[in-house]
Amino acid sequence: MEKIDKSRFAWVGADPEKRESMARPSITYWKDAMGRLMKNKVAVVCLMIIVVLILACALVPMFSPYTSREQHLSELNKGFFTVCNDGEHAGTMHVFGTDKLGRDLLTRAFEGGRVSLMIAFAAVSVNLIIGMIYGGISGYFGGMVDNIMMRIVEVVNGIPYLIVVVLLMMVLPKGIFTMVVAYATVGWTGMARLVRGQCLSLKNQEFVVAAEAMGAKASRIIARHLLPNTLSVIIINVTLAVPSAIFTEAFLSYIGMGVPVPQPSWGMLAQEGAGMFQLYPSQLWIPAIAISLTMLSFNLLGDGLRDAFDPRLRR
Repeated sequence: MEKIDKSRFAWVGADPEKRESMARPSITYWKDAMGRLMKNKVAVVCLMIIVVLILACALVPMFSPYTSREQHLSELNKGFFTVCNDGEHAGTMHVFGTDKLGRDLLTRAFEGGRVSLMIAFAAVSVNLIIGMIYGGISGYFGGMVDNIMMRIVEVVNGIPYLIVVVLLMMVLPKGIFTMVVAYATVGWTGMARLVRGQCLSLKNQEFVVAAEAMGAKASRIIARHLLPNTLSVIIINVTLAVPSAIFTEAFLSYIGMGVPVPQPSWGMLAQEGAGMFQLYPSQLWIPAIAISLTMLSFNLLGDGLRDAFDPRLRR
């Protein structure tokens, strides 16, 4: 093997400043995750769509000249961008047209979105609270406590959601509260299992052992040490659970087991539009596009959050 001549090398000396310098700037885990999320253009666009949609559902019904239940019998089944010629609203425009009772579809679509999103966020929030507490206790204590609590989860998880809804509808009146209670009755099991698995992997870490050695109570360890370290997984799960709740509400309203008439929701609008689809297909397209766009945005945002919170993808 040919030897390398020493003259080809030069001694540059030791530079203490460069030797102690950091290869990359020091940032927190959450800042790094948010930075990677902002680089995901698809997730950012979906986040913007969700924000705009929520603001529109909150503001459009407030500033619309029509109400969701206001009927104009001379303006039945009008198309897009039709000028109203009836009553006090003469000269105003029906941007999305009207339905079979002359009600403004723009107002009903966004008010229906308000109801659907309210049910979805309320149900997911209840599931989040119950699942975090239940899963945190089960995962931290383990042993017999964990076995008993997980068997309860398996029993609850085995009850079909529709059966719970039917039984509750026989006892409680139709409405938002009943749908949230029905969804929260069996929907928290997935979150409980997820949190339990994370707590099982974290409870033997050094910071938990140190907290136990310092005399911290179980409730403090779960609330201050275990649950905060599972937030990334919880946020992803919540983001993916919202579209499932929206679809469930739409399905139940479509089959007549959701919100009562005449309160609008996307499922109720889809049911009404399906009956007029052959003559006026736009009445079904509007809620169908709203449901599809919302679910797609939440799913793609959830995928973006999953990639952003995964430390293995850090460069």
